[in-house]
Amino acid sequence: MRIPTTSSWLNMVERFFRDLTSKRIRRGSFTSVPDLIAAICDYIDQHNENPLPYIWTATAESIIAKVGRARLALNKSTTE
Repeated sequence: MRIPTTSSWLNMVERFFRDLTSKRIRRGSFTSVPDLIAAICDYIDQHNENPLPYIWTATAESIIAKVGRARLALNKSTTE
């Protein structure tokens, strides 16, 4: 079974980069690559000051069911 590319909520790395982009990069103004790198490093340092583990609230069964529904929808859309 393939994971749909629209399921970025399954990928914690993508979630981290989404947060980095929305909370720091998109709001910033960077005049050089070193400025951008410094902003990214600052965000990571702040993020790591109070690290919290991610706690899954969904059950494996509900995730598998959601993926199954997405797969059916994808298959249906490609056959129409």
